[in-house]
Amino acid sequence: MISTSNLSLRYGKRVLFDEVSIKFTPGNCYGVIGANGAGKSTFLKILSGEIEGTTGQVSITPGERLSVLSQNHFAFDAFPVLQTVMMGNKKLWDLIQEKDALYAKPDFSDADGIKAAELEGVFAEMEGWNAESDAANLLGDLGVKEALHHTLMSDLSGKEKVRVLLAQALFGNPDILLLDEPTNDLDVDTIAWLENFLADFENTVIVVSHDRHFLDSVCTHIADIDFNKIQLYTGNYTFWYESSQLALRQRSDQNKKMEDKRKELQEFVERFSANASKSKQATSRKKLLEKLVIEDIKPSTRKYPGIIFKADRDCGDQILGVENLAKSGPDGTVYFKDITFTVNKGDKIAFLSKEHIAISSFFDILTEDVKQDSGEFVWGTTITKSYLPNENAKYFTDDQNLIDWLRQYSKDKDETFVRSFLGRMLFTGEETFKKSNVLSGGEKVRCMVSRMMLTNANCLILDEPTNHLDLESITAFNNALKDWKHVALFTSHDHEFMQTVANRIIELTPTGIIDKRMSYDEYITDEGVKTMREKMYPGLVKVK
Repeated sequence: MISTSNLSLRYGKRVLFDEVSIKFTPGNCYGVIGANGAGKSTFLKILSGEIEGTTGQVSITPGERLSVLSQNHFAFDAFPVLQTVMMGNKKLWDLIQEKDALYAKPDFSDADGIKAAELEGVFAEMEGWNAESDAANLLGDLGVKEALHHTLMSDLSGKEKVRVLLAQALFGNPDILLLDEPTNDLDVDTIAWLENFLADFENTVIVVSHDRHFLDSVCTHIADIDFNKIQLYTGNYTFWYESSQLALRQRSDQNKKMEDKRKELQEFVERFSANASKSKQATSRKKLLEKLVIEDIKPSTRKYPGIIFKADRDCGDQILGVENLAKSGPDGTVYFKDITFTVNKGDKIAFLSKEHIAISSFFDILTEDVKQDSGEFVWGTTITKSYLPNENAKYFTDDQNLIDWLRQYSKDKDETFVRSFLGRMLFTGEETFKKSNVLSGGEKVRCMVSRMMLTNANCLILDEPTNHLDLESITAFNNALKDWKHVALFTSHDHEFMQTVANRIIELTPTGIIDKRMSYDEYITDEGVKTMREKMYPGLVKVK
């Protein structure tokens, strides 16, 4: 078990945590949520001992081992991959180093022999003989090929390093596991493996993630950071969100009797408990929900952006036709070729590719920011487009305040009108006078969404729209796209976003296109699609 007692953290006048006392117990997975800047990652750093609180303390049950997903991708550059994973169990790794140093002595004595025997006994108790094979198995499960296991970390790509560091954190069955954004840079299959691993993990897990599907799959509890406090709630993220929204609606209904409110909450809990069977954590979570005290359900104080897309006109019959489109990178790598399809009314198409740059290039071609190598595309005359690019730095190069920044994209220059669109994205008061060239990643995306809402376009093109956003903004964006009745072309690493918005999936490959009218979950589990993907990815093809 790991717990905090009267934990506070202050930076000058700024208070992140104030007198926080909380316990995390074995057998549970806790998802830490909170708005950007609330202190989620900082809280994990306090638990790990990387930083200290201003007051209070962190306590760990004596003898228990804590493991942390390292955020420093260069810390182990001098070490081979397999050794880096084994370093996750520091006690075992130190023992191996001590044992090897002892055997390497040129003047090995009787005393050294006795010491070596003692070390061998501890080594055997810790199942040290299985360490290398266990580490190798973890790496294999996480998609790190055996050929890389003895390669130096410095020679790996960023995505490969992420997987090795995740294997390091999971290695050796730690008693307490701290994971900060563990799904970053992982593909769908690896995320699914991690979800299954954590669902079967019997010790304590504390995780920060913006991936709602992941939180729903693995969490038994939600730890909500709000108003410098941390409140524990039973259930996964969706249960927390829906129950808090229900409680908020009830609080605003002054005429509803208390008994009616309680009955409505009870029915909600029972319904959600019945649906818990959809999750790997089903049994434990269902039992927890059945024990839940209704009074524990409280309305959330979190603010959600008001993302509402409206179109000035409906799409006509001709929307977009793409024929034999192809694009390669500067080094000759084929991003995609032979891409032919037609967009129909009401299509909300999720685009996939093993290389994200392929999708970004495809969207840049459709918006005429980049020229294709070959092929053509034609937009219908009734179509108006609004694009949210993955890279938006070129839009924020001057020192305009946010009102003037957004005003340049608006037909109506009235300040009140422009402020209303900034307000929908939670820029209010003095925040609207921030300089556009000093914004954070999340603030830039919120500004770009304000700009999109101004256009009243009938075709939305979205390249990783959830990047840099907090859970509240992601949820609001997701709901806006679910309600959207016109055309959307998009890609996202957010599983829930893909599953709940897309009614068609198109995958761009170096050898052609896979085009299926089905949901995202159907696509990634369809055996026929898997066979097609195996045939269409012969490795990254080079232009001859």
